[in-house]
Formats: sequence, C-alpha cells, structure tokens
Amino acid sequence: MSYEYLIFAPIALSLFVYLPTRNLGGTKYVALALFIYMFTQTIELYKQLPAHGYMSLGKFLDVRAFDFVLTLQVDRLSVIMLLLTSVLLILVTLSSWSLAKKPAAYFSLLIFFSGAIFGVFTSTNFLWFFIFWELTLIPMLFLVGIWGAEGRVYAAIKFFLYTHAASMLILLAFFLIYKQTGTFDMTLVKEATLATPALIWWLMFVGFAVKMPLFPFHTWLPDAHVQAPAPISALLAGVLLKMGAYAMIRMVILLLPVQAEKYAWIFLVLGLLTLFFAGFMALYETHVKKMVAYSSISHMGLIAVAMGAMSYASLSAALFEMIGHALIISPLFLIAGFLHQKTHTWEMGDMGGVMQKAPYLSAIFVLAGLGALGLPGTMGFIGEIAILISAIEGFGAWMVVILIGSLISASYLVWTFRRVIYGEIGEKVANADLSMNKAEFFSLLIFATLIILFGVYPQPLFEAINQAFSLYFNTGATL
Repeated sequence: MSYEYLIFAPIALSLFVYLPTRNLGGTKYVALALFIYMFTQTIELYKQLPAHGYMSLGKFLDVRAFDFVLTLQVDRLSVIMLLLTSVLLILVTLSSWSLAKKPAAYFSLLIFFSGAIFGVFTSTNFLWFFIFWELTLIPMLFLVGIWGAEGRVYAAIKFFLYTHAASMLILLAFFLIYKQTGTFDMTLVKEATLATPALIWWLMFVGFAVKMPLFPFHTWLPDAHVQAPAPISALLAGVLLKMGAYAMIRMVILLLPVQAEKYAWIFLVLGLLTLFFAGFMALYETHVKKMVAYSSISHMGLIAVAMGAMSYASLSAALFEMIGHALIISPLFLIAGFLHQKTHTWEMGDMGGVMQKAPYLSAIFVLAGLGALGLPGTMGFIGEIAILISAIEGFGAWMVVILIGSLISASYLVWTFRRVIYGEIGEKVANADLSMNKAEFFSLLIFATLIILFGVYPQPLFEAINQAFSLYFNTGATL
C-alpha cells in the first residue's frame, strides 16, 4: 500500500464528503469507517516493522533544490502514536454521534485532522513535519471556534495564535539545522555535525513545551479545554498534547542527546512546577471541566519529569504515561461535557447525586478519576509507579516528592466525586434527563476497558514501548 494516501486522502476527502452532505448526517459514518480503516492499516504497519530503526514508506513530491522531499518513515515510536491517534479518533467520533449542530462540517474537520496528524507521525523531513504540524491547527481552530461554549471564539483564536507563534521557534530551529547540515531529513542529522546545537535545542524545547504544555507555557490550554466541545477536549488532551510530547522525545532528546543530558534539569524543574501548580489549581476549581483540564496539565508535568531522567526506563515510562493519560483523561472530559449538556451548569456545587440517576456513567467517571490519581489496578498506577522508579534512579531518592502530586490528585478528585457523583441529588441533576446515546456510552465502555486492561496486564504494551527505544540503547547510543 502507498501510505501517503493515509495522509492526503483524508485531507481531500474532508472537502469532497462535506460538499454533498453538508445538510445531512451521513458524514459521521464516513468518518468512522475511515478511522477504523486507518487503525487496521496501522496494525498492519506495526506487524511489518523491523526489529530496530525506521521502515521506509517511500519518498514523494521530490523537490531537491532545497531538500523539500516528503520522506515517509516510521519506527515503533511513531507507529505507537499512530495507533493511539486512530483509536482516539474512533472513540471521539462515537462520542460525537448525536451531534446536532452542523454534523457534516464537524466530521469533515475530524477527517481533515486525521490526515494532518498522520503526516506529523510519519514524515521524517523537518519541513514536511512542520507543514503537517501547522495543518493540525486549522481543523482544531474551527472545531473549538464553532462548536465550543460561550467564549469559544476567544479561546480558539488564543489557542491558534499562541501555538502558531511557538511554532515559529521550531521552524527557525529547522532552518538552522538545514543551514548547518544541508538536509531536512531528521534521520541523517547528527548532533556532532551541528554548529549551534544548544541554540537549536532551546528553540525546539520552548516550541514543543508550549504544545505539551509545560508551565509557564500552558496558559492557552485551560481556555481551549473549557470552551471546546467535550469530544474535542478529549482529542486535544489525547492527541494534540501527545504530539508535543512525541516531538519532545523525538527531536529534543533523541536527536540532541548531549544537549538533552546537559539541560536535563530544565525538564525536571518545569515538570515539577507543572505537576504541582496545575494540581493546586485543580484543587481550587469548582468548574468541573476546568478541574479536569488542570488535572490533564498536571500529568504532563509528570511526563516531563520522566523525560528529564534520560534513561531507557524513564522514556518507556513517559511513553506509557502518555498513552495512559490519553485513555484516562478523555472519559473525564466526555462525562463532564455530557453533564453540562444535561444540567446546563459547570459548577460542581450545582450538581450532586449523579450516581442516583446514572449509576453506570458515574462508575466510569469514578474509574477514570481513580486511574488519574494512580489507583492500583488501573493504567494510571502503572504509569506513575514506572515514572517514580525511573525518576529515583535518575535524580535520587528525593524524587519521592512526586508522591505529593498523587496526594493532591487524590484530594481534588475525591472532592469532585463527593460534590458531583455522590451526596444529595441536586435540583439540576434531578430535573435532567441523563440518558446517553448508545454509541456515546459504548465509547466510554471502551475507555474503561482499556484503563483496566492495561492496568492489570501492561506487559504487551510495555514490550512494544521498550522496543521503541531499544535502538538508542543497544547500539552504543547514550542519553
């Protein structure tokens, strides 16, 4: 198969599907079928991967005058991200199944996004990587700006401008690499051949730190999460933030290991600041979706700490936590958005007693929350304990301070359970119809199943993740 079609076909299809069906609801079936197909093709791609290194998928649009060649190559790291993305696209589509407002445009934008994000994870040409990186902003801008809440336009424009400005730093780093090496192919670039590796490292670090996001570059995200429709919040947390973390591992750490080792303390400091600042903000919040948003940011700080340890175990732990975070935080956003849709309030104090009217929905919310605070038996526990062990190995026993972050998480999540799920039933909850569309509830069941499955049986996922970094440690490369 020519895998470039997984990039350009969805981008073209998004327009051709929208135009004849813009007043119909059939676009969601096209989107679901496409995302399932992309998932199956990614599974096949994973089976074909070599034991180590990249597998070439071909070169296209060859403009050799300045190395503007669409080079598609994948390794285990990129295919794992493709698998996560395709699964989340399927579940986000199911979660949006009963959407009433302009469904054709909504699902067409999701289709467009799928092509752009697949381009990010398969392109090894810096220039094409940047093009796809920026293309992901376009559908997200409209998905937030059209289908979001009352302040959606402000949040969408802030998101777009903030992240686009940070991308200019990334583009500058890429042109410096080209000027110093004569190539945009990231697989051919070696740190030893760069004249200014420290400058390039800092440019890419700040650019990708905005996308993750890390404190103090996080300010665009709470607004975007709060104003975005719930399925798009899940996509933001599950895919867009992971895109920044993926790029941080791929380019800031693995491409520039000497500089990454030198500035490992930056990951540690910003990671801890993000972990605790966002945790305390979540503890303070009474807005249920904003609480989930700050919880999401806090966990990205934990991932940054793992990156800073610069070891085989820590990078594997970071990638596992990235996947776990995506699967845990998404149902929290989806259920928070559903409750707002039914009760017309975001305030936890106006809710209460949801368990009495929607016990299965409440059970999934509690399960995801317990996963977020790291309860044994969930994915969250495996990710957090792996990060804790690798951080102690890298920085010393004082890294048990990470456990304070877990205590903060336990505080705000248990407090949320008390105010929203349990207790006396609130008037707005009592008057609300909390029945959920079967497709939307099915998506939540899949999230719950994966949270438990990888919590009690994480070995297959860890084996795949470990192989993603084996080349950098088994061939003499060091971090």
